[in-house]
Amino acid sequence: MPRRALLVEDDTAIALVITAALEDEAFTVDRCDRIAERDRLLAENAYDVMLTDVILLDGDGIATLPQVTAAWPAMPVIILSAQNTLDTAVRASDTGAFEYFPKPFDLDELVRAACQAADSHGRSAGEVEEAADGLPLIGRSQKMQEVYRLITRVLRNDLTVLVLGESGTGKELVAEAIHQLGARKGGPFVAVNTAAIPRELIESELFGHEKGAFTGATSRNIGKFEQANGGTLFLDEIGDMPPEAQTRLLRALQSGRIRRVGGDQEIAIDVRIIAATNRDLEPMIAAGTFREDLYYRLNVVPIQLPPLRDRQSDIEPLARHFLRRAAQEGLPQRRLSPAALEVLERQPWRGNVRELRNFIFRAALLAREDEIDAASIEGLLAGAAAESGLTPGQDIGAVIRQWLEQATLPSGDLYHSALAAFEKPLFEHALARTGGNQLRAAQLLGINRNTLHKRLGELAIDPDVFSR
Repeated sequence: MPRRALLVEDDTAIALVITAALEDEAFTVDRCDRIAERDRLLAENAYDVMLTDVILLDGDGIATLPQVTAAWPAMPVIILSAQNTLDTAVRASDTGAFEYFPKPFDLDELVRAACQAADSHGRSAGEVEEAADGLPLIGRSQKMQEVYRLITRVLRNDLTVLVLGESGTGKELVAEAIHQLGARKGGPFVAVNTAAIPRELIESELFGHEKGAFTGATSRNIGKFEQANGGTLFLDEIGDMPPEAQTRLLRALQSGRIRRVGGDQEIAIDVRIIAATNRDLEPMIAAGTFREDLYYRLNVVPIQLPPLRDRQSDIEPLARHFLRRAAQEGLPQRRLSPAALEVLERQPWRGNVRELRNFIFRAALLAREDEIDAASIEGLLAGAAAESGLTPGQDIGAVIRQWLEQATLPSGDLYHSALAAFEKPLFEHALARTGGNQLRAAQLLGINRNTLHKRLGELAIDPDVFSR
């Protein structure tokens, strides 16, 4: 069937490419580059779909869309934008746009969406009531655009979200964005790091307990589920949750009800669950340390956050943002030279956005000039590398090889000597992260508790030193 589209785009080259692609799909395309001309064409013609840029020659295309959708509610709208921020994605969702495409976009995907929109005459209406001003999710890379698009898709529903990504990528920021921009923004946002709670207390922390439920329970405790009632419960580091707590969590998700530890009354709860982990849960399922049924309950909408090394084009806006934040917190106002930015963009940033933030704050504090130059950045990087024993860009394998070349190890026992040298700091790190809890340290390491206990004795490590 012949279909008619209105293309509102002020970039002539992009307009020509889109027009040609739509005409190949039997569209008749009218083009304009101004809001006033758009309104005139809409008044004179009937369109199956409208594709519009955000910034036009005579104003903001999104800001005027409510009038368009009110006058032509059956006409689907596809928004195109070079303003690739979470704010733009949310504003697009707020208008009830059928689809949002950040530039540069996949032309085949755009044409496919236009065909679907024209054929359905439906709208994907958003229920977001305010924009994402102030949220520190920053990045215009293609990988972050996909994150923004997924966030906007879960704002108007209560589907469970599983945020995946390395430490420091901003998983809690994603959870906060979904809460603050969604229908539950008027309710509480409760975040709990399940890895930081002692194993024997995690059920009490999540579900609460009654007075006298166990030794030390001198009063009733309201758990995180009840605290988050009507809002969002963010379960961070879900991969570190002990098996018995996983079972109770699964039961709560299935039934929508909880029972306090030591209580006999079930309590209805109304919370949205967002979970996060930096671990690969599927091998844990195979090993029997994470419940498969709980995984599928949580993994309804997965959002994978890319590491900073995979979106290096975002380092510049992130660095500038952190410099502004540093100034707001009382540090000297600084700026980065182009050469300094180039140095930053070459770094692997294994700690991701969190590491970059801390580094920029340090640079703002220690820089001697208002403009931070490349030499200053390189000096700070060298200092950080010296503290960690790593040179910029060096991986752990290179460090081990260097150590092996320099170390004097007994002949015939190289394997066990090297393993012991590596095991001791590894076990100490696991105990430090778990507050000296051997069971949780063994789970973190992925080994049997008895094996850990035996090796602690052989390596002369006192776990009580790490007790919190």
